[in-house]
Amino acid sequence: MGYLGFAVKDVPAWDYFLTQNVGLMAAGAAGDAALYRADQRAWRIAVQPGELDDLAYAGLEVDDAAALERMADKLRQAGVAFTRGDEALMQQRKVMGLLCLQDPFGLPLEIYYGPAETFDQPFLPSAPVSGFVTGDQGIGHFVRCVPDTAKAMAFYTEVLGFVLSDIIDIKMGPEMSVPAHFLHCNGRHHTIALAALPIPKRILHFMLQANTIDDVGYAFDRLDAAGRITSLLGRHTNDHTISFYAETPSPMIEVEFGWGPRTVDSSWTVVRHNRTSMWGHKSVRGQR
Repeated sequence: MGYLGFAVKDVPAWDYFLTQNVGLMAAGAAGDAALYRADQRAWRIAVQPGELDDLAYAGLEVDDAAALERMADKLRQAGVAFTRGDEALMQQRKVMGLLCLQDPFGLPLEIYYGPAETFDQPFLPSAPVSGFVTGDQGIGHFVRCVPDTAKAMAFYTEVLGFVLSDIIDIKMGPEMSVPAHFLHCNGRHHTIALAALPIPKRILHFMLQANTIDDVGYAFDRLDAAGRITSLLGRHTNDHTISFYAETPSPMIEVEFGWGPRTVDSSWTVVRHNRTSMWGHKSVRGQR
């Protein structure tokens, strides 16, 4: 996952949140969207004004022009409608080529290659954080809320080529659970998770991975002081990330800020978990 674009009602609040709370670097604008950096890339997150208050689009990166054409062929063979980004859109996204499509439930996706990098302008975080883990693993992950997990799984695995890492049965009540399917496309344990969660948003949360556990602690203190913590520190069962969750300025959309996940390699085995966390992640939503 190369980038995320949000359409939100309160752009200034998001600007403060992403810079002063999370620690991203403001990186100018592209059209009506404010851009934010997390590494050497020209941008990783865009925030534009809109009534959606949700994820507006996600960018999935491939290696080069040939890989983009292979993806175009796969989309045609699967009967998935797509268009090619025009020059104006490519300039706005700062890429060399892209395909525009939607997943089965209407989330706009952009498959692209050739992103802009800015090594001549070093990444300078806006709050105390040593940096974020990106590179070959991309910017992080998000949890996609879908009405039909099987249909979403068929699209993301059979068409886009994601691979199942594992499943967590998320308890929604004493006798009810929702299976969440965690998918990878590189060494990151999951880039996208799919679950039929009963919330009226495209995503439940997006995750950023910091370089150190101290980065997580400092970020927790900042977001706690801002009254945005929704769950305390914990460690997940599947990827072993130590993290916490905080509310963004868009209601029901959260950020997970974490460190230390294990990675997927050729020895990985698909398993199933019945808890989301080994310990912690106690919900404090509505208590602060």
